[in-house]
Amino acid sequence: MTTAARWAARYREHGQAGMNDRSSRPRRSPNRTPLKRERRIIAMRVNRRWGPDRIGYRLGLHPSTVHRVLSRYGLARLSWLDRATGRNIRRYEHDAPGELVHVDIKKQGRIPDGGGHKVLGRAAGKRNKTGSEANRRPGYMFLHNAVDDHSRLAYTEILADEKKETAAGFWERANAYFESVGITVKRVLTDNGSCYRSHAFKDALGPGIKHKRTRPYRPQTNGKVERYNRTMLEEWAYAKTYASETERVAAFPAWLHHYNQHRGHTSLKGQPPASRIPNLSGEYN
Repeated sequence: MTTAARWAARYREHGQAGMNDRSSRPRRSPNRTPLKRERRIIAMRVNRRWGPDRIGYRLGLHPSTVHRVLSRYGLARLSWLDRATGRNIRRYEHDAPGELVHVDIKKQGRIPDGGGHKVLGRAAGKRNKTGSEANRRPGYMFLHNAVDDHSRLAYTEILADEKKETAAGFWERANAYFESVGITVKRVLTDNGSCYRSHAFKDALGPGIKHKRTRPYRPQTNGKVERYNRTMLEEWAYAKTYASETERVAAFPAWLHHYNQHRGHTSLKGQPPASRIPNLSGEYN
């Protein structure tokens, strides 16, 4: 039957309504996975975090069938599932630099002079409140971090505390840094720490920047800066054996430059943050 004949037959049978476009999907799909089995696939994915091969083996299905079901329901990647709740938390990314900046503080133990347990053994680094001052840990440093959502460009300062005045001062300097590379910050996302709920931090943001907070007990909401924290610890703080905190702090500026200018990111298709910032694109050296 020709196309013209088919349209004529539809008009004779259904009138004008027959001229409307209709889905080309078959009325029945006998080979489609039954809904009950799809639910079992989803349950195994969410509750046990199994892949298509293992789910297929358990249910007697081909892995490609399982993958199609997971893709149809938006569960093709385990990274889209929250470990605690099993909810789909597919990652987002804002369209331009400055639309959202993630801000966070990472508390980090200091290295005693002469080296920590990696140099002297674990006994030398243990806490001993009743012992001599020489056996006590030398306290903490606080890494104040700001990460641009779109580019992953990071600004970090190593400060003495996490008080409201300290957090406010950090943001003023971080914002000045972003402005210096052509980024106008529109929104800031923080957790619900007291320093971020303070009037001092609100005043530092000013009227032009909207402040958003994460949901309580949901640090993954601020996931980009949390991931930056892990990278920072793995590639700088614990990357080598330092003889002192002074030595470790001295190594940080070079690492941060490498992170922003040279280190490739999977989420950026192997490119560094500077590749998304026009004012930094010529500074890959």
